[in-house]
Amino acid sequence: MNVFEQRLTAIRRKFDDWEIDGLLITSPINRRWLSGFTGSNGQLLITKDKALLATDFRYWEQAAAESPAFELFKHRRTDEDNAAFFAAAGVTVVGIEAQHITLADQTRLDKIKDVFWDPLMETAEPLRKIKSPAEIEAIRAAATITDQAMAQVNTIARPGMSERELAWQLEKLMRESGADGMAFDVIVASGPNAALPHHHPGSRQLRAGDSLIVDMGAKLDGYHSDMTRTFYLGSEPDELFWSVYNLVQDAQTAVLDHIKPGMNGKKVDALARDVIAAAGHGDYFGHGLGHGLGLAIHEDPFLSTRTEAEIMAPGMTITIEPGIYLPGWGGVRIEDLILITEDGFEYLSHCPKEPVIRVP
Repeated sequence: MNVFEQRLTAIRRKFDDWEIDGLLITSPINRRWLSGFTGSNGQLLITKDKALLATDFRYWEQAAAESPAFELFKHRRTDEDNAAFFAAAGVTVVGIEAQHITLADQTRLDKIKDVFWDPLMETAEPLRKIKSPAEIEAIRAAATITDQAMAQVNTIARPGMSERELAWQLEKLMRESGADGMAFDVIVASGPNAALPHHHPGSRQLRAGDSLIVDMGAKLDGYHSDMTRTFYLGSEPDELFWSVYNLVQDAQTAVLDHIKPGMNGKKVDALARDVIAAAGHGDYFGHGLGHGLGLAIHEDPFLSTRTEAEIMAPGMTITIEPGIYLPGWGGVRIEDLILITEDGFEYLSHCPKEPVIRVP
């Protein structure tokens, strides 16, 4: 049984709980995870004994090659083909992905007679938390590309360079190292802009004395990596930079010293949050501690004050990224990607944490 057949078996085991006899998958990420199909248009219809993949002419040959566990349904984007697709499966109660169906999609589905639609808040997402060995290797390779680019920030970043220019130089490095694309738009936030956790790089020029947050990741064969480092541009950081930087690093270390399988997301988050709050900066750490990643840059499990039900388990790939953001001054975030193992974790990020970029 190959990996896609295993995934089909796992999703079918949920049918009785969901009280459905068919499942429609329209999410591109869940579609790829379940079938292997990488085209931009297609939907899956899974029953207890059938697996259909519907796509248009552009992808018929590709779908047949990428998704041998699925029967190809040649869809021409008509209402008639829509009805025939569900008739071919012989289903009457079909689960649909509530978070991926638009009103227009629902209108088209409602034209199909004798089928009842059951909205599901989650389908394959919980199953995707635990990565297969092949998925881990793809994420590891993407992380290596990110490591290599991040390690060159201290030789590239200089006063007078714009945030946008630095972001572009880093994107080029990752693409030249083999990345298919960016996991997300490179974040470069300098000086007071570093107080904005997801600042979009702009025309502001880097200056001596800036704190500088760089957050980026590579995308490789559909899988993502994610890493953040904070730098200081200048000959010697001032007391404020070191106090904030060391506090964030201590918060991350507190997590990495204690995280293990069986802990819940809220408890892991608290390991860092309590360190930051005890130093008086709790109000300036406003986001969750981390998130899972894989085919999506942000996916289950999430680590935050609200994720008590998320239990750490071997095979999860997650980020650990505490931060402090002080309006008007700047910020510090340090993020590493790790793999939860049977007895702890493995680093997937390896770029050194050396913040000082010495310039005149």
